[in-house]
Amino acid sequence: MAGSINERLKQFFEDLASDPIEERVIEYVIREMRNGRGLMQVMEDPYVRNRLTDAKREDVLENPEVLDALEAEIRTAFKSPDIGFSD
Repeated sequence: MAGSINERLKQFFEDLASDPIEERVIEYVIREMRNGRGLMQVMEDPYVRNRLTDAKREDVLENPEVLDALEAEIRTAFKSPDIGFSD
């Protein structure tokens, strides 16, 4: 029982401590995408990879603000005269 409580408290504090880091990474990802970089390229940056676990990077990909930035990136790509399709 005590082990379970200790594990839960440890997980709670780890989650609490990582939230500001995750928020900064989300801001970085959005800023880089608005500067013209692709989402997957940004997600492979050492800045992102060194600060978040694989699970937390998945959480970033599900963040509504990141999804909005991705949607804007897709819209921009489709407005481009050459979107990569060949005749």
